[in-house]
Amino acid sequence: MQYRRIGNVTVSAIGLGAMPLSIENRPDERRAIATLHAALDAGVTLIDTADSYHWHAGETGHNELLIARALASHGGDTSDVLVATKGGRGRPGDGGWTVNGAPDHLKRAAEASAERLGVEAIGLYQLHKPDPDVPWAESVGALRELLDAGTIRAAGISNVSVDQIREAQAILGHGLVSVQNRYSPAVRDSEPELRLSAELGLAFLPWSPLGGISRSSLDSRSSLDGPSGATSANTAFHQVAAEHGVSPQQVVLAWLLARSPVVVPVPGASRPASIQDSARAVRVRLSADELARLDSALPG
Repeated sequence: MQYRRIGNVTVSAIGLGAMPLSIENRPDERRAIATLHAALDAGVTLIDTADSYHWHAGETGHNELLIARALASHGGDTSDVLVATKGGRGRPGDGGWTVNGAPDHLKRAAEASAERLGVEAIGLYQLHKPDPDVPWAESVGALRELLDAGTIRAAGISNVSVDQIREAQAILGHGLVSVQNRYSPAVRDSEPELRLSAELGLAFLPWSPLGGISRSSLDSRSSLDGPSGATSANTAFHQVAAEHGVSPQQVVLAWLLARSPVVVPVPGASRPASIQDSARAVRVRLSADELARLDSALPG
């Protein structure tokens, strides 16, 4: 496994996005726990979650509780695992998502997340999404209060703009360690945020990093967990994958790692084989020519 930094913490260069284990069409708990254990066994030490990763109304924190059970039952040393959770979104149970960036809500949500995870302080707590009805500075100010109170050890922000990153850093200082935006070969509108994160030394955690690799392409992987795009199976990523004898997903993750040393992808998974495949992406060495070839084939 390769490693990267989030603040002052060293984590695996590939994390696990645990959302598919708790939302619609989630696996049964046995397979979910097996997936988390497979990630740990593969050397993954970053698990990404949120209190809103659940399916039905009334089960807030389903994913956090699942992760806590998996860590407790693993049997190995999990002291180096960073569980990054998020607050500020909700799920009423109708398939939709809500946003609540009110400071009092965020502080209560963080305390509840810490209790579900069974920790005295959350290693990384991220504001899930800006609330258009709450001034950004007030929401970020709640993270500052959580840092000062010791409820969280480090703070992050998600689904944000360049200006929001700069404002958050002015409020949080060194307490801000990460930015989590959607980013993949198919969706690259967060390039400015990635560049700024690298400039500021903030970890950049792409969510939905495998978006754009079609399910029909999976000759070496039984299923693609998470969103998939409508791109053809005959892309440059698939061609390079065939040349290396690996899955297209591994090439996508290797490409992401090559974008910047601050990038830490968190691909989702709902079965052990998928996260095992993703973790192997750190072994894929893309040449300068291959990276240029992939870049030249990107849409837009």
